[in-house]
Amino acid sequence: MPVAAVDPAPYAAHTRRTGIGAFDASVLRAGAASGAGGTGAPAAADPAGAPAPGDGGAEAAGPLPAVASPKVAERLGTRPFPIRMEDGSTVTLRITQVRERTPAVAGDHFLVVDRAGLSTRAARPTALLVTGDDLDGAALRRTVGDTAPVQVRADERATYVDSPLQAGAERVYATAVAAGAGYAVLALLLTLVRAAPERSALLARLRTMGLTRAQGRRLLVLESLPQALLAAVGGTLTAWATVRLLAPGIDLTTMAVPGTVSSPARAALRTDPVSLLVPALVVVALTLGIAVGQAWWTGRRSSVRELRAGDAR
Repeated sequence: MPVAAVDPAPYAAHTRRTGIGAFDASVLRAGAASGAGGTGAPAAADPAGAPAPGDGGAEAAGPLPAVASPKVAERLGTRPFPIRMEDGSTVTLRITQVRERTPAVAGDHFLVVDRAGLSTRAARPTALLVTGDDLDGAALRRTVGDTAPVQVRADERATYVDSPLQAGAERVYATAVAAGAGYAVLALLLTLVRAAPERSALLARLRTMGLTRAQGRRLLVLESLPQALLAAVGGTLTAWATVRLLAPGIDLTTMAVPGTVSSPARAALRTDPVSLLVPALVVVALTLGIAVGQAWWTGRRSSVRELRAGDAR
C-alpha cells in the first residue's frame, strides 16, 4: 500500500488549508521530528509491502505513529505492526488517527508517517505539494521542465466539467427547475383568471366608497404578499432540510469525477445561499408581478360596468 513519508508540520498545515483529511502535526511525532517551514509540503509516497511480522520488532523509541485510511485501519487495527519499505528496511508503525482522504495519495488505502523515522532512501522526497491562490500550472511546468510532472488540482477539476454524466445531470436538473417554474406560473394564472371577476367587483364597490385606483392597485399587491412570503420561506426551509437529510446518503463523486480517476476528496451534496434564496425571491417577484398586472388591468375597467355585472349575477 502507499506510504506517504512527510514532514509533519508543513503537511498538517497543507491538509488544513486544502480541507482534505486535516489533522494535527503532533499525531505523527514519536519524538523530535524534522519539520520544515514554508508553503510547500515535501512528501515521499513509497509503496510498502504487506505487514511482515517476522521481519523485525518495534524500534527502541517505540512504534512510529501513522495516519491511515479507514480500510487500512480496519485491516491492521491499532496495535503496532511492522512493514517492509520499498528499500527493504523494516519499520514498526501504530495507527493513531484515521482519515478518509489525504493530499499526498489518491485512493482508499494509504498510511501517512513522519519521514524522520524512516531510512534515508525510504524518506527521499518524491513529491512537493503546494497550495496557494491562482497557481499558474504553465509557469510551474516551465520551471520544472522535464525533471518531474506537474499536476494542478484546478486544471484536473476543469477536465471533469464536461463529462457526459455531469452534463446529463445538469440537463435533468435544469429541466426539473423549468417544469417547476412552469407549473408555478400556470397555477398563478389560473388563480388570477378564477378570482379576477370577484376582485374586480370588490374594487368597484370600494371605489364607490372613496377608494382611489392607486389604492386599489396597492390593495391587490398587499393581498398577495403574505402568501408569497410564506411560500418563499416555507420552500427555502424545506429545501434546506431536504438537502441536510439526504446529504449523508448521496455521494456525488461519480458525477463530479470520471470513474477511471481516483478522487482526492468526496463530492458531497450541500446547500449554498444562492441556490436557496434565488428561487424564493423569484417566487415572490412572480407573485407580485401577477398581482401588479391584475391590478393594472382591473384599474382600466369601468366601475359601473363591474357593479352592473355583479348585480346581473
